[in-house]
Amino acid sequence: MVVLSTHLVVMNTWGVANSFGVFQPYFTTLFDRSPSDVSWIGSFEVFLLFFVGTFTGRWTDMGFFRPLFIVGFFLVVLGMVAASFCTTYWQFFLAQGICLGLGNGCLFCPTMAVTSTYFAKRRSLAFGITAAGATVGGLAFPSMVRQLLPQIGLGWTMRTIALIQLVTLAIAGLLIKTRIPPRQAAPLVEWAAFKESEYSFYAVGAFMCFWGIYFAFHYLAAFSRDIMGLSFTDSLDLLLVLNGVGAFGRIIPSQIGDMVGTINIFAPMAFMTGTIMYFWMGVASLTGLYVWAVFYGFAVGGVQALFPAVLSSLTADPQKQGTRMGMVFTIVSFASLTGSPIAGAIIDAQGGKYSGAQGFAGTCLLLGMTCVLAARVCKTRKMGVGAIAWVKV
Repeated sequence: MVVLSTHLVVMNTWGVANSFGVFQPYFTTLFDRSPSDVSWIGSFEVFLLFFVGTFTGRWTDMGFFRPLFIVGFFLVVLGMVAASFCTTYWQFFLAQGICLGLGNGCLFCPTMAVTSTYFAKRRSLAFGITAAGATVGGLAFPSMVRQLLPQIGLGWTMRTIALIQLVTLAIAGLLIKTRIPPRQAAPLVEWAAFKESEYSFYAVGAFMCFWGIYFAFHYLAAFSRDIMGLSFTDSLDLLLVLNGVGAFGRIIPSQIGDMVGTINIFAPMAFMTGTIMYFWMGVASLTGLYVWAVFYGFAVGGVQALFPAVLSSLTADPQKQGTRMGMVFTIVSFASLTGSPIAGAIIDAQGGKYSGAQGFAGTCLLLGMTCVLAARVCKTRKMGVGAIAWVKV
């Protein structure tokens, strides 16, 4: 039941966040703003989802999971309903970027921390199944926008999404329960964790990876319109492919991670994602773009699913899962906040060309992979084996 509950939470948090590319070209036209300006809405939503992790993770460890879930549930539904009445850029920023982002932050980190306490041997697979909720949401919500927006308008489309979130999050809240007793009061940040070199390297690596990951989610539909000449409706099909293939990317690498080690599989998935991002520069046809979306969707799904699984594996004490997970979530939040706007600014500076932004995102992912490999070296040395020895990590 806890996996199903977290799956529904991820569907309504990351599923919505990964679907912002649906609104990116629409808002750009509606508000006559630059792509960089519009991307701040989606980036701020992801930023807050991660940033409040330090606080919500610690409060979860202290036994406040249920109040956090209720607050998150209220803010998510309120934010989506409020967005349905918005008419200006700043109104959408407040409703969709801030209110929805805060609600997501109160839901995501606490539920992931609670889920991690239920599993030991099959933890990565459990995270993979829960992360597949992002695929379900990433298919359902863009499909709804694609079908409903031309027929009933933006307002009622948003209210329909809010109704689905209301029902599914209520089910999740009824099913999920904490397993371990609350931890006694402790500092909000466990600074001792950063003395563990593998934890610090992984935090930097995760920051670099998430600096480049969301560029495709936010700009693939816009790219297909600007470069390939697709209509708004047809451009959303690419986002559906990107999110749909992610289901396999979230589950298969996670299952392999349980067998060979989460870091051992995270590093090659990050390498694949960065390399495929570079390949985007060479795509010159619509068929090629669909093929690219399939490969990128699989690779990036693995990175997203394994990210919390690696964090969990680097934490021996289950009572510290929420705190240590939330600390890295907060670090990563600044990458998620600035990555897409930086990419959008690069596109503007190049006069609408995407090659510079694609290179930026790919380079970030490859640098992140390098830091993750450094974390692996530190971990294997502590285990008393060689830096390049093959061992489950």
